[in-house]
Amino acid sequence: MARRSPAGLWLVAAAVAGCAVFGGVMAMWPWERAVHKAVAPAPGAQALGAVAAGVPAALPDLAVLVGEREAFVRAHPRDARAWAVLGAAYVEQGRRTADASNYPRGERALRASLKVRGNGNVEAMDGMAALANARRDFRGARTWGEAALKAAPKRWTTYPLLIDAYTGLGDYKATKRMLDRLLELRSGPAVLARAGAVYRDRGWREDAAAALTDAAAAARSPAERAAWLERTGQLSFERGDLEDALRHFQEAVRIDPDQRAAEAGQGRALAGLGRPTEALNAYRVALAKQPCPQYALELGELYESLGLGQAARVQYDLLRARVREEAAGGVDDELVLGAFEADHGDPAAAVRRLRAEWRRQPGIAVADALGWALHRAGDDKEALRFATVATDRAHGGGVRSAPYLYHRGVIEQELEQYGPARRHLQEALRVNPYFSPLQVPLAKEALAALGDPPDEPLPSDEESKEPAEKER
Repeated sequence: MARRSPAGLWLVAAAVAGCAVFGGVMAMWPWERAVHKAVAPAPGAQALGAVAAGVPAALPDLAVLVGEREAFVRAHPRDARAWAVLGAAYVEQGRRTADASNYPRGERALRASLKVRGNGNVEAMDGMAALANARRDFRGARTWGEAALKAAPKRWTTYPLLIDAYTGLGDYKATKRMLDRLLELRSGPAVLARAGAVYRDRGWREDAAAALTDAAAAARSPAERAAWLERTGQLSFERGDLEDALRHFQEAVRIDPDQRAAEAGQGRALAGLGRPTEALNAYRVALAKQPCPQYALELGELYESLGLGQAARVQYDLLRARVREEAAGGVDDELVLGAFEADHGDPAAAVRRLRAEWRRQPGIAVADALGWALHRAGDDKEALRFATVATDRAHGGGVRSAPYLYHRGVIEQELEQYGPARRHLQEALRVNPYFSPLQVPLAKEALAALGDPPDEPLPSDEESKEPAEKER
């Protein structure tokens, strides 16, 4: 899908030409050719443009913007827009650094903006929606996003926030509706990246890769380009193309050294390539600057796959500590904590956590995690119901996820549904044969235990008309 990107804003400095007077005789010298130089905006202005457009901003620029806005609101406490910008900058800082203490600061600033001007304050409403998404409070994000949309239906920056909220809530019809409207209102790299994410969730990998590649090529800043490169790398990893994924992750880090998600991505790719020492180093670098619980879980599982149980337990303890710290900032980490408990802790506790999470926000990731936790707790019959939701296109599970398919295949194997189990395990390893250093060997073992499919007669004409769902 090719779309023209809007032209960037450039400040032009015009050179001044003059004439010389010599010996009392005025001689007009030829005018010098005007020299046009693109003058880069100041760091605070760069971050302001990124925050206003809802795109990733460089961390040093964000720090400048926060300092500027903090000083400004002290002198102008009745400036609603300044408070909204400050709140949005805090949210972006929290997202980029995994420092959840930024979120209460952001909320205070955004509520100060709403207190000064409540009616029609769409910037503050968008900020509250972004904050809720960052905290994984998708219901809250939907409420704020819909209020902003009602106040300003043509404000394009609200649509990506609602896309994230509806995706987290498992409302894929609303997600499609928001994307369609966004594409009518706006073009450009941020819109392409958002479209790529939706296409990925639908299982349209080629379309997703094309959209993200175009977004990275058209990005207006190094931080934005690095973010879209990281997402492109993650898409490559999910389809098992490790060399391509590593190239994208490395390029993202090269142009934005603060792109820690790409550092963690390098860890995933290097582990799959059989380069564990480099993978461990990449994860350590990512965690040093962005101590995200998900990275701690991945690093712990990598250590465990290498037989380094004590080192793995250190990371699992770090995960628990980070979840507690993020909870103090209002972040909902029940999904990652439930996934951890299912495999490395108390599966029954994981089921309780994830059932509550499913009631709050029934997205595909939660369906998969809950299904797997139920399996680990011994309830495979109910587990299959959620695993099916996560992998069945009819229920919104269009994303081609090797872990989801592996989970479903193992559950079906336990239920003695050997045909579907074999099919889903084979598909998991075909989609991405490197999806997990711990689970890939288990997937191969499970598939080997199933053996070759039995020789069966071809179905009759009547049987062939039965829907594919019947054999599930």
